[in-house]
Amino acid sequence: MGPEQFLLLGSLLLFISIVLSKTSHRLGVPSLLFFLLIGMLAGSEGIGGIYFDDPYIVQFVGIIALIFILFSGGLDTKWGDVKPVLWKGVGLSTVGVLITSLTVGFFINWVTGFPIMESFLIGSIISSTDAAAVFSIFRSKKSGLKNNLEHLLELESGSNDPMAYFLTVTIIFLILNPETSLPAMVMSLIQSIGLGVLLGILSGKGMVEIINRIKLHLEGLYPVLTIALAILIFSLTNYVGGNGYLSVYIAALILGNSDFVHKKEQIQFHDGMALLMQIIMFLTLGLLVFPSQMIPVMGVGILISLFLILVARPLAVFICLSPFRVGFKDQIFISWVGIKGAVPIILATYPIVAGVTGADLIFNVVFFITITSALIQGSTINTAAKYLGLSEEPE
Repeated sequence: MGPEQFLLLGSLLLFISIVLSKTSHRLGVPSLLFFLLIGMLAGSEGIGGIYFDDPYIVQFVGIIALIFILFSGGLDTKWGDVKPVLWKGVGLSTVGVLITSLTVGFFINWVTGFPIMESFLIGSIISSTDAAAVFSIFRSKKSGLKNNLEHLLELESGSNDPMAYFLTVTIIFLILNPETSLPAMVMSLIQSIGLGVLLGILSGKGMVEIINRIKLHLEGLYPVLTIALAILIFSLTNYVGGNGYLSVYIAALILGNSDFVHKKEQIQFHDGMALLMQIIMFLTLGLLVFPSQMIPVMGVGILISLFLILVARPLAVFICLSPFRVGFKDQIFISWVGIKGAVPIILATYPIVAGVTGADLIFNVVFFITITSALIQGSTINTAAKYLGLSEEPE
């Protein structure tokens, strides 16, 4: 395929995705599922017949896309909204992810007889809620949620990917290097999160100073500057052993709650870029999938999905929120909004790239679980909120 054909096909898929997103919104189905479906239809076993089987490219596209999505999410998050639910969100995004990972891992090992470490690997990959899915669903709704639930869920989804990422790469390392000790793993976790938080705070304050003092001669260069800084923060944090996703989100949170040059225009620009990256990411993931390989894993995929939705997620939510005064209906709703999206599928490419035994099977299982979660939970959020009496009409 030449560059002209590639651009023609890419722009056509992008256009179709945007148009169909209006239909998905009316039907109450997450538009991200439509993007995935379009990618699958255009792929090797679809009507498009585009052969694509390169997890390295998907992983690279996913990393770039997540940087933009988390950066935009941080910019849009108001500190005044987050502060009352901060510790609840932190608990869900750390301890909650760990509980989900372990619970699902034990269940997979018990039901399927899959090796315990590989079972924990699947549990880790699907343990976080998806920022892109949650942001897109809540920010496209006309109604809000009572009791700061919307802000809590957005905070959780924006900050729990780093924990899932850490668990995934750690378990892959343990599978390939079984002699690694538990204390070394714990120290690595402390270092990853600690450096991510520290560098995120320092970078956020530094970004405010740089953007306000640099005085660029063209206004259009300011969004380009923030793009460069966001990618630089992610890369430097990862380079020194910290969690780049966490640092990007925290830096954007600090920047978004500060005054800086062309703030309104830059936030709008990054909102648009985040949406573009969501579409590109899901189209690419759709192209990577071979639908025929989903059929053998449907049975076990449905079992794991139901256990994740009905047992593992609620268990993690109720344990993490037990120290706080959170209503029973609120906890039920939070348990239901455990939507999976692109992050698990991207993380599922890591075992393939690392050469873990059975990695292709893990990818297909994770993909099926993600589709099931997005379809069942993502399409019923509004209904669940109304049924539980948590919907709040805007003034």
